Amino acid sequence: MSKEKTENSGSGSLVGIIRKPFGLLGIFLIVVGIGYFIGAGVAYSKVQGGYDALQAFSEVQNVQLNYNEDGQLIDRGEVDGGLAIRSLLEDDWGFPVVESDLDPNDPLVNSATEYMYQMATIAYHTLHGTQTVVLSEAALTGDDGLATEYDCNGEMVAVPDPFPAEGVTCDFNVDGRYWTGFDRSVPVEAAARDKAWSGTAHALVAELGVGAATHSTLQLALGVAALLAGLGVVCMAMGIAFIWETMRRNKVVVPVATA
Repeated sequence: MSKEKTENSGSGSLVGIIRKPFGLLGIFLIVVGIGYFIGAGVAYSKVQGGYDALQAFSEVQNVQLNYNEDGQLIDRGEVDGGLAIRSLLEDDWGFPVVESDLDPNDPLVNSATEYMYQMATIAYHTLHGTQTVVLSEAALTGDDGLATEYDCNGEMVAVPDPFPAEGVTCDFNVDGRYWTGFDRSVPVEAAARDKAWSGTAHALVAELGVGAATHSTLQLALGVAALLAGLGVVCMAMGIAFIWETMRRNKVVVPVATA
């Protein structure tokens, strides 16, 4: 009779593993996996630095959203105002609001949704505001002399004679007009555009837009870091599996004679 004994034909040595295609592939995958882990670590450290900087900037600015006791967004004390701003943000601008970013317990504006909501707040009040425009005699004087009437909110108003020294006034309704929505050939609209969409309004919108874009970019970068880490895990697991299989195949079965 005989028994079988399993012997290892050098499978435990690095040389033995490298000589086998699967073993060499396994070592390569492990090296690649380590590279992915290093890349994930570097990416994550950069992302975390960006988040820390954005948080510090947000805290210095200290812009906060307003909620009522029920956790609803409000504007100037009214829930309807908050709903109108959200409608502008979601329906008119098509922005995908992340509900978890709107936390009554953390009203500090430091996420993309909060930055965009604050931007929509500024835009909403600009779009639905009223601007008091005062026109001088020069503003109503053209090639044919002083105009006899002027347009105020779509209605023609007679120019007084004699022309008042303080000018003529029109309380102009912006009525949802963006910067390009004003007719500059109409004196009242030309003056109202600069008053409604002032340099301050444009600067605030731009600043909030940068904050929203920065937060969205950091989220994308965090996803890339997670993807790199995931690829590292996959490569490491596959590499170890190939090496293990190589070592298993290198085991030799030797018959042993018995009495």
